[in-house]
Amino acid sequence: MMQPQHDTSQLTIPKLLEINAGRYGDRVALREKDLGIWQRISWQEYLEQVRDLALGMKQLGLEDSGGKVSILGDNCPQWLYADIAAQACRAVAVGIYPTNVAEQCFYALDNSESSLVVCKDQEQVDKVLEVKDRLPLLKKIIVIDMKGLRNYDDPLIISLEAVQELGRALHQAEPELFGRMIADTRPEDVAIMVYTSGTTGEPKGAMITHKNMVTMIKGLAQILPFGPEDSFVSALPLCHVAERSFSMIFPMWAGCTVNFAESVATLQEDLREISPSAFLSVPRIWEKMHSNIYIKIKDALFVKRWVFNAIMPLGLKVAARRLAGQTVPLHLKAIYGLGYLLLFRALKNSLGLLNGRIFVSGAAPLSDDLLEFYHAIGVPVCECFGMTECAGISVIPAEGRIRVGQVGTPIPGIELKLAEDGEIMLKGDSVFAGYYRMPGRSAESLTEDGWLLTGDVGQFADSGQLMIVDRKKDLIINAYGKNIAPSEIENKLKFSPYIKEGIVVGDGRKYLSALIQLELDNVADWAQERSIAYTTYKSLAENERVNEMIQAEVDQVNEQLARVEKIRRFSILTKELDQDDDEVTATMKVRRSTIEKKFRDIIESMY
Repeated sequence: MMQPQHDTSQLTIPKLLEINAGRYGDRVALREKDLGIWQRISWQEYLEQVRDLALGMKQLGLEDSGGKVSILGDNCPQWLYADIAAQACRAVAVGIYPTNVAEQCFYALDNSESSLVVCKDQEQVDKVLEVKDRLPLLKKIIVIDMKGLRNYDDPLIISLEAVQELGRALHQAEPELFGRMIADTRPEDVAIMVYTSGTTGEPKGAMITHKNMVTMIKGLAQILPFGPEDSFVSALPLCHVAERSFSMIFPMWAGCTVNFAESVATLQEDLREISPSAFLSVPRIWEKMHSNIYIKIKDALFVKRWVFNAIMPLGLKVAARRLAGQTVPLHLKAIYGLGYLLLFRALKNSLGLLNGRIFVSGAAPLSDDLLEFYHAIGVPVCECFGMTECAGISVIPAEGRIRVGQVGTPIPGIELKLAEDGEIMLKGDSVFAGYYRMPGRSAESLTEDGWLLTGDVGQFADSGQLMIVDRKKDLIINAYGKNIAPSEIENKLKFSPYIKEGIVVGDGRKYLSALIQLELDNVADWAQERSIAYTTYKSLAENERVNEMIQAEVDQVNEQLARVEKIRRFSILTKELDQDDDEVTATMKVRRSTIEKKFRDIIESMY
């Protein structure tokens, strides 16, 4: 992995961009699909785009050192331009989830005290206009795509292109200004503000400095061998710290290329076209890709189904040995090689991961079954542990050390210890500067001597690697005083291609129950094959035969669980969980407390 040959103690993200433009010049930094054609943006163009936007923002009155620029929209190169342009002004870039409704956007804009907001398109502009009268600090709405806005006459609206024109004019008048601005950026400056998903209470704006980000990637670079030949796919929301890491921080350090997927819906197709060397995603995406494979195999010709059913157990057997740290006998390796040619290579190719060598899952636990499946087909996914409050990844397994249920050891620069109650505590220069305008919440998260209280309960395996038990607040204590981690059971439920979400309940109860959300597309296909009439998700959820099918899936999971962990009863939710209804976060994490309140009657009926 190539690393900056500079004093890393003084590095900032804009300084890294300037370094890369000088080092790589016309090499491709970003690629975006436009009308079916991949457009390329070089490192030099990247720097120029950021320069023009930063100088334009300065012309609009963006405050040096402490000003806030919110960014609202789907992933695109302009998102990153705005991000780094704000940082180059020593202002703070604030990401807002594009799926947020107007009131949620208002909260982020108001809480962050943003004076500028960059919007992707008309849809996002409308959200801001709906709440603008309550945002006295807002100076301008900068719009990337002006389509549909011709008849809008609000003086707040200005196109991103027009802002860059202002910047180009300033650059011509003062050609040295932008260089001085970059030189003035400091490691201790707050560079970005990331709003936590907020599974409980209001989202909190985590203040992350340049030093936090550079420390994180400097440590991670010693574990994951990224280089300028590597390519990523940007698909998760850029306001999420995991995607910010892969689309901004890593490329700035190593000179990698970022490819923007058209959407999550087209991710599979985009992956096949790009065939990236590295892919980071959340468990929900890994689950969906696995589910798609099983549904396609089920619908395939008899010969293909036979090959899959004959060879897959072999792959799982080899994966189990490798994930246990055991040697794979030569004869098994030889048979596996044949299986790779007959099946696994084609599966990797269908996922768009044929040329991949680094695969990471983060943001939530990945089920053991899913990990074994991907290792079986030659996609060695590793689970990491990280937090927004630590600028991304803090714990990850080294090469050859991936184990089921273990997330590795701390990256260089991070200390880790467990509190008496098992809570994971982290310390190092990647630990954030606190929550914006929330000193009380900051004090709750940080001890006086700088340890970050993560809220996650862990334990150490015999290998010395960290194992995540569950979120501290999510642990279930049943009526007999037994501690149960629901996430492990929920992950086993979601391994079924027919279950999108399983929420285990039973705190203070004699047994566990579960609320089940169907994986609509797959259950719909299952119903059609059996001539089961349905019209909506609700009609499927209420169908007795669907209930029987889900019971069989739950029974399979129960066979793998201890008696106290078994799901005795379940109810299929008659609606899909929705972010707009405050049931899941923008990253599809279940708001457990909200679910338990909203569906209290259903839960009570199971007892």
